[in-house]
Amino acid sequence: MRPERTIVARLLAKPEKRDELLELLRGFVDQSRKEPGCVDYHLHVSDRDPNLFIFYENWRTAKELREHQKSSAVALFWPRRLGYLQKDVELEAITMLSEHHRIQS
Repeated sequence: MRPERTIVARLLAKPEKRDELLELLRGFVDQSRKEPGCVDYHLHVSDRDPNLFIFYENWRTAKELREHQKSSAVALFWPRRLGYLQKDVELEAITMLSEHHRIQS
């Protein structure tokens, strides 16, 4: 099944807030993966800039993505985000053209 919604989020941390932000973002991963609409949810850091964090998220439906965005961790973080960031979060919705393939471990 191909996810209906894919999001890439880029967050550029203030250097003095990097570690605190990273701890918050890591907390989003387990919580988000437990949500029923989550297909996969991954946190990355740039190899060139240790202050740049990137989320890659796949959601079954747009409705389930909207529910995620209202979830407790995200909802609490959103009004406070600029205290951690050099600039606002960059969100980009993208469409998966290939079939979704889950790697078996």
